[in-house]
Amino acid sequence: MRRALAVGAGLLVIAVPDRIVAAAERLAFVDPDAGRLRPWTIPIARLKGAIVVWLLGRKRGSPSGLETGLAVVGLGLALFPRTALEVGLELAYENGNELEPKRWVLPVTRLLGIGYVAVALFPQPIDAPRDATTDGETREDR
Repeated sequence: MRRALAVGAGLLVIAVPDRIVAAAERLAFVDPDAGRLRPWTIPIARLKGAIVVWLLGRKRGSPSGLETGLAVVGLGLALFPRTALEVGLELAYENGNELEPKRWVLPVTRLLGIGYVAVALFPQPIDAPRDATTDGETREDR
């Protein structure tokens, strides 16, 4: 069920990234109309959606190094949320330094980083049986 929701979210990002970005701007910025997106922001959002769908659609677990990458990004977000936010705004917006995020954005950035680190440290397939062993057998198979 969670996998289907995550794939659905990825497909939604592929289909209508501009609407998702506009909704996120309304939620996150004091003045949501002030931002001027860079030309690559929407195509990169669409690419991220495609990567999510591809990763969740794989039959063989996650690619090697994915957990390490998540942990590194998560540590950056958790330990330096203001810097991460500033870098992200500069990458996505032509006027990123002029945008004012709402007060809740910085703590949520830190929480997102902590979540990334947790996923990296304790990876578990989304739809895996709870009693599965590491070699794929369940306890009942033994």
